[in-house]
Amino acid sequence: MSAASPDQVLPGAYKEGFHDDLKTVHNVPKGPTHAVIDYVCDVKGEPDWMRQFRHRSLDIFLKQDLPAWMPGLRDIDYDAITYYMSPVNKSANKWEDVPEEIRRTYDKLGIAKEEQKLLGGLGAQIDSEMAYHNIQDSLSKKGVIFLSCDEGMKQYPDIFKEHFAKSIPPEDNKFAALNSAFWSGGSFVYIPKGVKCDIPLSVYFRINAEQFGQFERTLIVCDDDSFCHYVEGCSAPVYTTHSLHAAVVEIFVKDHARCRYTTIQNWSTDVYNLVTKRAFLYKNAIMEWVDGNLGSKRTVKYPSCYMVGEGAHGEILSLASADKGMWQDAGAKLVFYAPNCTGRINSKSISGHGGRASYRGLVQVNEEARNCRVQVNCDALILDPVSRSDTYPVMEIDGNLATVEHEASVSNVSEEQLFYLMSRGIKKEDAVSMIVNGFIEPIVKELPMEFAVEINRLINLQMEGSVG
Repeated sequence: MSAASPDQVLPGAYKEGFHDDLKTVHNVPKGPTHAVIDYVCDVKGEPDWMRQFRHRSLDIFLKQDLPAWMPGLRDIDYDAITYYMSPVNKSANKWEDVPEEIRRTYDKLGIAKEEQKLLGGLGAQIDSEMAYHNIQDSLSKKGVIFLSCDEGMKQYPDIFKEHFAKSIPPEDNKFAALNSAFWSGGSFVYIPKGVKCDIPLSVYFRINAEQFGQFERTLIVCDDDSFCHYVEGCSAPVYTTHSLHAAVVEIFVKDHARCRYTTIQNWSTDVYNLVTKRAFLYKNAIMEWVDGNLGSKRTVKYPSCYMVGEGAHGEILSLASADKGMWQDAGAKLVFYAPNCTGRINSKSISGHGGRASYRGLVQVNEEARNCRVQVNCDALILDPVSRSDTYPVMEIDGNLATVEHEASVSNVSEEQLFYLMSRGIKKEDAVSMIVNGFIEPIVKELPMEFAVEINRLINLQMEGSVG
C-alpha cells in the first residue's frame, strides 16, 4: 500500500484518512476495458439490456473528450485505476451479518449502530458494493422501497428501467458515460403516492482501496404527493496515489411531490470527485439540493433541477471549502421548460491556504417557460492572499416574461474585523472561526444537526492558520 506517511497528514485534520487491510472477494485488472464490464455483468447476473448499455457507454467514454473549460483533469491516468473491487459478496440487511472487519471500519467512521435508530433506512457501501442496506419496518409497510441500485434493478425492473438513464444518459458527459459503463452500488428509492417519508434515508460511501474508481448510481423516484429526505456522506483514505469518484444521481419528483437530497462529501485530497446530479420536477413539485463539498483533489459537481411541469420549484444550496492543493469547481443548474416555475441558488465558497474555489452556474429559461422567477446568490470568502475564487455564471433567457436576479460578492477576513473581535478579548483563531461560521450559516442551518456540527468542525480544522 502506498499510504501517506504520518508527516503528510496534519494530526486531526482528516480523521477519515485511515485505511484497512480488507480481504478482496472480487478484483479485476486495472483499466477501463470491455472485459471488465463482462466480468461485472457475470458476477452480478445482470440482464442483457444492461450489459449492452454498459458496453455502449464505455465506447462513448473512450471517444468523448473533456470540455475545453474543464482544466485540471487531463492528468488522470485511467489505466492506473481499478474499476471493480469488493470485499463482500452481497449486501446484508442485519448489521451483525456484515463482516467484522468492515463493521470496524464503519465504527471508526462513527457510523454506529445507535445511529440507525434515528434513520428510516441506512446503507453502507465500501468500494464497489453495498455491505449493508436496511429500512425500518414502519416505512416498508407503507410501500417505501430502499435498496441498493443493483437490487432495485432485479426486484423492481419496470420502475427501474422506466427511469434509469432517462435524465442523465451516457452521452451527457464523459464521466456520466464512465459511470454508466462501470456503475455499482448506490441506492434505489421509490416513495409511493401520498407517502411522506419524514425519517431520513441515509447512505455512507467509503473508498478503501488504493487507485480505485467508485461509481455508485443513485435513482430516486418520488411519486405523486410524496416526500423523501435522502442523506449522503463520503470519505476515503489518504494515499500518495490518486483515486476516482464518478457518481451519477437521478431524481424524479412527480406531481405535487417533494424531495430533499443532502450531501456532505469529505474526500481525501488524492480523490478526483466528478459527479453528475440531476432532478426532473413535474407539476408543482419541489426539489431541494443541499450540497456540501470538502476535501478532494478536484471536485466537479453541479446539482441541477429541470422544471418540466408547471409550478415546479427548484432550490440548490451549495457550500464548497477549498484548502491547500484543492480545487472545488462546484455550482448549480436551473433549467426551465414549463411556465410559472421558480428557482433559487444560494452558493457559498471558502478558499484558504492557497486553495481554489469556483462557482459555475447555469440558469436557462426556455421561451415556453413564461412567468418564471429565479434568484441567484453567489458569495465567496477568501482567507489569504495566495487563495483564489472564480465565478462563471451563465444565463440564457429566451423571451421577455421571466424575472431573473443575480447577486455576487467576494470578501476576505479583514484586519478591521479581526481587530474588532480581538479587542473584545477573542483569540485570533476563534475570531476567524466566528467570521467563517457566520458566512456559512445560511447553508449550515439547512443541514441535519449532526451534519451541521461536523461540517463546522471540518471547516474550522481546514481554516486553522489561514490568516496571519
